[in-house]
Amino acid sequence: MNILEANHVTKRYAEHTALNDVSISIPKQSIFGLLGPNGAGKTTLIRIVNQIIMADEGQVLINGEKLEPKHIGVIGYLPEERGLYKKMKVGEQLLYLAQLKGLSTPEAKRRIKFWLDKLGLYDWAGKKVEDLSKGMAQKIQFIATVLHEPQLLILDEPFSGFDPVNANLIKDEIFELREKGATVIFSTHRMESVEQLCDHIALINKSQKILDGPKNDIRNSYKLNQYEVTFKGTLQSGVSLSVLKEEVSDMGLNKAIIESKNGESPNELLKELINKIEVHSFVEIIPSINDIFINIVKGGQS
Repeated sequence: MNILEANHVTKRYAEHTALNDVSISIPKQSIFGLLGPNGAGKTTLIRIVNQIIMADEGQVLINGEKLEPKHIGVIGYLPEERGLYKKMKVGEQLLYLAQLKGLSTPEAKRRIKFWLDKLGLYDWAGKKVEDLSKGMAQKIQFIATVLHEPQLLILDEPFSGFDPVNANLIKDEIFELREKGATVIFSTHRMESVEQLCDHIALINKSQKILDGPKNDIRNSYKLNQYEVTFKGTLQSGVSLSVLKEEVSDMGLNKAIIESKNGESPNELLKELINKIEVHSFVEIIPSINDIFINIVKGGQS
């Protein structure tokens, strides 16, 4: 079942169309990458889901119900533009934000202690936000987003400003929240995080959805029948294959990128290679999400 469905959503501002007939479905307990270059329309869609703005056309469903104010309680939103009250103490601010989400004071305090302990920030509960480092403030904002245990987490560029250690810490927390039942929408234009985290993706470019689906299915659909082979000997194009690129590998072996001429299977290619060279490795090249992203955004195949 899908936790969120956007059906034919359109949003216009005067002469500018921010979203044009966008439809996506987000499965429950998935990590869903909402991808696209800056200005593509990702944040507009997120704001519509959060009811910050309204769509001009189309409909958004949460758990099969038409989006309504009551659904704010099932959503946790971490915006790209962070917003903490700098003069408030950390603990007081988290308590205030938790109460806005409907938590009782005792339950809010219990959860705040749990999360501050977990992220190594308990000793900072009495400090003002302005005294925190940028990374610490980012962690506090993350805690504020998850305190009410939302079913749907929307994280807009969540690793912005984090060093690698803290970025990995937050990645681990995202995986754990997913395992406990949460669904995560991860909005970014940083493809390395998508490769590590997401199981489903949608790409929005110039206000339109260009592709969506399970990440591995999309990667496989963009295969070019190319392989990387390391070997000893001399390799030339043949009946079944073309040699696209050749160089010497780090281990002193030759390395080449080859391509199937007529859709031959890996076994058929390997059979021809073995008759010509001493094969040390043979690996199919599966394009990365970053390769696909660049290809599409720059006007390649879609």
